[in-house]
Amino acid sequence: MKVYVTDEKELIMEPMVKWAGNPNIIVAVKAFGLRATVQVVDLQVFVAPRITLKPLVPAFPCFSNIYVSLMEKPHVDFGLKLLGADAMSIPGLYRFVQELIKDQVANMYLWPKALEVPIMDPAKAMKRPVGILHVKVLRAMKLKKKDLLGASDPYVKLKLTEDKLPSKKTTVKHRNLHPEWNEEFKVVVKDPESQALEMTVYDWEQVGKHDKMGMNVIPLKELTPDEPKVMTLDLLKNMDPNDVQNEKSRGQLVVEVLYRPFKEEEIPNDTEGENELQKAPEGTPAGGGMLVIIIHEAEDVEGKHHTNPYVRLLFKGEEKRTKHVKKNRDPRWEEEFQFMLEEPPTNDRIHVEVLSASSKLGLLHPKETLGYVDINLADVVNNKRINEKYHLIDSKNGRIQIELQWRTAA
Repeated sequence: MKVYVTDEKELIMEPMVKWAGNPNIIVAVKAFGLRATVQVVDLQVFVAPRITLKPLVPAFPCFSNIYVSLMEKPHVDFGLKLLGADAMSIPGLYRFVQELIKDQVANMYLWPKALEVPIMDPAKAMKRPVGILHVKVLRAMKLKKKDLLGASDPYVKLKLTEDKLPSKKTTVKHRNLHPEWNEEFKVVVKDPESQALEMTVYDWEQVGKHDKMGMNVIPLKELTPDEPKVMTLDLLKNMDPNDVQNEKSRGQLVVEVLYRPFKEEEIPNDTEGENELQKAPEGTPAGGGMLVIIIHEAEDVEGKHHTNPYVRLLFKGEEKRTKHVKKNRDPRWEEEFQFMLEEPPTNDRIHVEVLSASSKLGLLHPKETLGYVDINLADVVNNKRINEKYHLIDSKNGRIQIELQWRTAA
């Protein structure tokens, strides 16, 4: 493979691709009013493409488009069988068909023509911060009981849509259906025309997943810059206007919001934020930070009835999951999860469990555990970063590679 780095924001690669196989391809041929069915056998393809990733952008996957073009006509080799006989023995037919295929492919993708595959909107990927949204969560009213004892332990999570940073959270108000917080937060705004502030009220649980009590959003385009606004929002199940369950009363949330756009000279340069992932986001409380968990891969995991592994994280009542990998004893995920914390998790543990889910409906064993590990986080706080392979409990030979990072604002 050849790789070119240019002065443009792009990456160019020229691999040599050779593929051979015996696929089951049936072709219907019609000529001179006659129709015949032909089988393609012993297919081989040799091609020299140019693959260009551009433009390169700061957001994952770090490029917004893929362009593929051919540097020369592809070489295609194959056989054709007609009614059990080798159709390629007909004089001149093989060369005619092969050249026809080459010319058709070359006309579409021979350089400088290219197949363009859009990956993401480059305008959104390159957006710079244009302002700060100040949010003050004041109080909630008439929340519904979630606990068996007739109370709830509410807290609020808030974040901007189209933002990859983790949600900000208020404190938990125990056994209170009319909580008052008066807590302030700041979030960076990149596109006030399309972004919205999303707020969700949860019922805190010491063990298990936290229950969602209701949510609502505030589109930023509805806010007047530099003008504070107090809003009372009805809590909904979701933002689907056609969902009849949104007619059910879930309580109200009162917030004060203020959008302050940057002055022209205050707008950050493109070079700012290059090290953003090395520290916690702006607004992290003193002593707090961001815990980052990267699930890399696992080895030698196997279920009794099926092996379609995924990873389940449980930390401080929050549950997060990776994607499923089908029929694989050595799955690779490379997925990152983030938790914003008010203080270092020196006395906390995170539960990491590998499970397998059946790909068939109605099976007797829809889900089974392939192993787990509980990780103490004190060493992560002290060392800032740990990348290790952990042996899975209740697994014969299974191991999982996990990277943990503790990022602070300082």
